[in-house]
Amino acid sequence: MKFGIRLIDYLGKPSELIHLSVLAEEAGFDCVWFPHDTFMRNTWVTTAAVAVSTKSIEIGTVGVNPFTTDPAEIATYIATLDELSGGRAVLGLGLHTETMVQWTGIDTSDYVERTADAVMIVRRLLAGEVVDITTPAFQWSDQCYLRFEPLRADIPIYVCAFGEEYLELSGAIGDGSLPMITPPESAAYMVETIRRGLAHNSRRPDDFDIAGCAWLSIAEHRTEATEVLRMMIAYFGPYLEAQAVEAVGLSHEDLAPLRTLVDAGRFEEAKANVTPDMFQLAITGTPDDVIVQIELLAELGITQVNLGGPIGPDPSEAIRLMGERVIPHFRN
Repeated sequence: MKFGIRLIDYLGKPSELIHLSVLAEEAGFDCVWFPHDTFMRNTWVTTAAVAVSTKSIEIGTVGVNPFTTDPAEIATYIATLDELSGGRAVLGLGLHTETMVQWTGIDTSDYVERTADAVMIVRRLLAGEVVDITTPAFQWSDQCYLRFEPLRADIPIYVCAFGEEYLELSGAIGDGSLPMITPPESAAYMVETIRRGLAHNSRRPDDFDIAGCAWLSIAEHRTEATEVLRMMIAYFGPYLEAQAVEAVGLSHEDLAPLRTLVDAGRFEEAKANVTPDMFQLAITGTPDDVIVQIELLAELGITQVNLGGPIGPDPSEAIRLMGERVIPHFRN
């Protein structure tokens, strides 16, 4: 099992995210990931700063989408980050929800086809090719090529996806997949679907990384760990796919009132309306609790647990607990 940590915007300003990245490297995490969320702080700036502040940890993006960011920009960004970090960049390209891009009025109905095109284009650009193609989404001329040589032509591309067709695509074309495994029990459905696509991938299954994006809150005391999840669940819970939340007996109808309250700016009411059952969406509890839940994910076929969300009541302490109590359990 590999360990990734996903640092969301709510954890602090860029300086704090950089600090947490350094702590994660020291704690033994394999990769630090940053969601590229619409209208949040810019991931590309943060990852560049992390690249010069760390030495060995891989640096990835989650949810760089081919709608608000063109494949030309994506390719130049990831190649530059890879050069700056000495070959530690990882690209997570795709979507976990259409809704946030649709806020801008963009039609995202072709997200499966556009993601496939974007992955192909970025790979060809990194390989030094001229990408003069015509697809429904992209009409490129013979002037479309990188004006510099990337450090690596084979930077790993993980596909962020949701829903059966999209998850299958991630298995078919990615170097890895980044499904949202919220709740953790939904990993069974996610892995099965990704593996169907993997049958069409030239990569060997053993070389394919399923980096399940889970929410984490860890603390010495279970109650402290769960309470800090309220805002995460209230804001993002309504955007989770129906088949995922059904794995723990929840439905979109259960979560819809939270979205109504958040959209109205009534955040404290939204947090108060998070029910105990909704805490099942996350990996949460003491270090021993977290170990049991990650062991289940390993059994279900997750090869990298990508832990995001609040991390814990105190993110720095949570990273320490992971490094001292959880990660060594799996390394041994």
